Amino acid sequence: MLIYYHDIMEKDPLIRFTERKCTGCYTCVRVCPVKAIQIDSGNMNPVVNDSRCIGCGACIESCYSDALTYRSSIDEAREILSGNNTVVAICSPGISAEFDDITDYRKFVQMIKALGIKYVHEESFGVDLIAYEYLDLLQHFKGKYYINSNDPVVVSYIEKFHPNLVSNLTPLVSPAIAMTQVIRNIYKESVKVMYIGSDIAVKEEAKRFDGDRKIDVVLTFVELRKLFEEFGIDEGTLEFSEFDAPLGYKGSLYPIRNGLLQGAFINAADMDENLLTSNITCVEGRKAMLESIDEFEKHVKTIQHHLYVVTGNLLKGAGTTNRAGKLLREHFVVKYANKRLLNFFRIEWHNNLQEFLELDFSYTFKANDQRLPAPSAEKVKEVLKLLGRKTTDRIGCTECGFESCKDFAIAVAKGLTVPELCITYSLKHSKNRNEEVEVVAERLRLTENLLEETRKKAQQEKDTAELASELNDFIFEKLRAGVVLVDNSLKVIKANGSFIRILGQEDEEINEVIPGLVGADLHKLVPHNLANMFSYVLSDDQNIDGRDIQLGESLINVSLFPVSKHQVVGGIIRDMQAPEVQKAEVMNRISEAIDKNLEMVQKVGFLMGEGASEIEKMLNSIIEFYKKGESK
Repeated sequence: MLIYYHDIMEKDPLIRFTERKCTGCYTCVRVCPVKAIQIDSGNMNPVVNDSRCIGCGACIESCYSDALTYRSSIDEAREILSGNNTVVAICSPGISAEFDDITDYRKFVQMIKALGIKYVHEESFGVDLIAYEYLDLLQHFKGKYYINSNDPVVVSYIEKFHPNLVSNLTPLVSPAIAMTQVIRNIYKESVKVMYIGSDIAVKEEAKRFDGDRKIDVVLTFVELRKLFEEFGIDEGTLEFSEFDAPLGYKGSLYPIRNGLLQGAFINAADMDENLLTSNITCVEGRKAMLESIDEFEKHVKTIQHHLYVVTGNLLKGAGTTNRAGKLLREHFVVKYANKRLLNFFRIEWHNNLQEFLELDFSYTFKANDQRLPAPSAEKVKEVLKLLGRKTTDRIGCTECGFESCKDFAIAVAKGLTVPELCITYSLKHSKNRNEEVEVVAERLRLTENLLEETRKKAQQEKDTAELASELNDFIFEKLRAGVVLVDNSLKVIKANGSFIRILGQEDEEINEVIPGLVGADLHKLVPHNLANMFSYVLSDDQNIDGRDIQLGESLINVSLFPVSKHQVVGGIIRDMQAPEVQKAEVMNRISEAIDKNLEMVQKVGFLMGEGASEIEKMLNSIIEFYKKGESK
């Protein structure tokens, strides 16, 4: 089942969500830099708002259950390859970081051709072309500072969330589109162009263009590997094959942060990357992108630098399989570039460059404002109170994906997220409070007039509930017995300190990372037989009273009971080796023995006279002895 933001859903969105695979961890919601993944308050499922998405792929990289995927182009590729088409492939220089398992890039070229592709070009020549156009733009500086437009994620982010900066984007197409223009200029016949790279955002970028800039299909490296496997292509059975001309020069360094600038500064004596003399600031990474573009918009008059920003997706993105470290991947890129340049003919490259610089690589970007109106201060204040935060709070744990509690509250007020994403908020509210919390959350979504009318009553109810919750939490933690609540997936809802101490040191260490073990899998915390007892209570809705079981070297006494039928089970765990438990248990079991055998003792008394009375006195004296010891 696929779920999208229905009101603004496009026919073929980039990011796709499969509900049945989702574990409800909400990591995707937290890592999305523009909060394009929201939570449906009705069923608490993640919802992809395609209009806000910038295609960075952070959500896909964070989803270990594969509930989030990107739009596949494999079927389109098969159709093109099986038809009567002349297919030309453009390959990103990122192949060096992805396909380090292939011994020689020339084998890689032949593997692509073995799919039925006639010509294989490297994108690096397109990088060289755009680098020179970029250099020409900066050398003819007329007072406007630019942000590079070669990264489609950066472009989409500016168009949607900083529309005032659209005119500051360098008015140039990306290297992928520039190389497409070159190819369609070379092969006058009708050809199909296939782009192969690591950045899934190129799939969306390709939709912008037609004519001599049209890319027919975009494949990621992951999809290319699947086609290699499907076609049975292996480098061991193939010979070498070079990329088709025109070949690139330093454009092979493009995947590295300042790779495009390396190509631009080849012959530029008056421009370099020296920090003291350069007027270009380079940044890399999603977080750095957000921060640097925000600063550029606010302080460009003071900074007076051009901004060159990339997300790093050319080296490691959702479309890659190689998870090696950044330094190692950059090493592969440099090694590949050096090997490519061993037999490089610079004069031929220069002539090709001059020829194709005659093409028009200009492009005008358009704003696509996806910013939401700022909520009222009163509404934000209400959300902060709901979260148990003060309006003066400026920081937070950031586990929700926001820099501060106030930022999170603003997002809640905008409808971008829900209070349940706050870990502190979730810990303070048990299942019995869910309906009341939903009522409060629903009231927050009412109009300002309705909110004002009901605010006083809701505040009184909330204050009472918070007091009761704090008292319950205090008593819960003070209990000597271990207490735990688990859901129908055997995930911990709540556990007190005694429960964690009984489990042992390993689980206490887990508690330091996950306070209260909330969300932890019970199977990984307790022995298999104890977890099965919880499952039994869930399925049969029956109590288990006072069962002794072995936990490591310790003996524990377990009582389990259903809290909510087939949904929540509670457990009380006692360490039978704890002194206070041993004393209480001895007294309890002796009392049981007296009760059960009282009738027998009375009968025997007729036969033994005063002997039975003396036995009863001795047993009672033992009980009194332990009671005195308990009271000390």
